[in-house]
Amino acid sequence: MAKGKLVLDTDRIDDAVLALLHLGLHDGFRAWKGFDWEAMNRLHEKGMISDPVGKTKSVVFTEEGRQRSEDLFKGMFIKQP
Repeated sequence: MAKGKLVLDTDRIDDAVLALLHLGLHDGFRAWKGFDWEAMNRLHEKGMISDPVGKTKSVVFTEEGRQRSEDLFKGMFIKQP
């Protein structure tokens, strides 16, 4: 590992958060919002979820966000036979 400041791969972090949001999926397109605010804001900016700022305890997936969330979840967390 090189010395110096670590540079975060925020795209990979966003993919992991989006995949984990799938665990809290309910009512078709809603997911509980209990993740890092910066990542949630980036996912909103990327058009994957509704604006996470507000009093509601969940966000709404866009159609694209819900499908990508499911694909990422399966790819990252489902064991292959």
